[in-house]
Amino acid sequence: MLADVYQETEERMDKALGVLVQELNSIRTGRANPSLVELLPIEYYGTQTPLQELAGISVPESRSLLIRPYDPSSLKNIEKAILKSDLGLTPNSDGENIRLVLPTPTEERRKELVKVVGIKAEEARIAIRNIRRDSIRDLRDFEDEKMITEDDLHRGEEHIQKITDDFIKKIDELCERKESEIMEV
Repeated sequence: MLADVYQETEERMDKALGVLVQELNSIRTGRANPSLVELLPIEYYGTQTPLQELAGISVPESRSLLIRPYDPSSLKNIEKAILKSDLGLTPNSDGENIRLVLPTPTEERRKELVKVVGIKAEEARIAIRNIRRDSIRDLRDFEDEKMITEDDLHRGEEHIQKITDDFIKKIDELCERKESEIMEV
C-alpha cells in the first residue's frame, strides 16, 4: 500500500518535471533548437495543429532553423503563426521552405529569459509540493482508516519528503543549466 503511494507520487512528479523540461526547451537561447517551434500552433484547415505535425524542422546551422512544410499550401499559415508568436523571429520564405535566423540575444533579453526560467522553475516546485501534500493526505487517510500504523505514517511522510527533495534538486539543476546556457554569449 505504501509502495503504491510512493510509486504514484514519483510518477506524478516525473510528469511535472517533464512539463518543466518541455517549457524550458521552448525558451530561446542563442542556439537554434527545433523544440523552439515544434509546438507552435498553426491554423490548418480550421484546427490548431502543432508545427511538428505539419513540417520537418531541421538545424542547418547553429543559429538557424529550416522548416519544410509537408503540404506547400500550409506555408503562409506557418509564416503567419511565427510572426504572431512571441518568439520575436521573422520567417524568410523561398516559396517552399521557411528559414528562421536566430539573432544573438542582447544582455537585457538574456536577463529577461533568466527571469522566465526562474518563474517556470517556481511553478514546477509548487506542482511538486502540491503532489507531496496530496500524497501525505492519502497516507493520513489510510492511518485514519486504520489501514496503516502511526509509525508507517511517519516513515511514509519521511519517504515522500525525500522523493520531493530529490525532484526539487532536479528542478534546480535543470534551471541552473538553462540559465547558464542563456547567459552564454
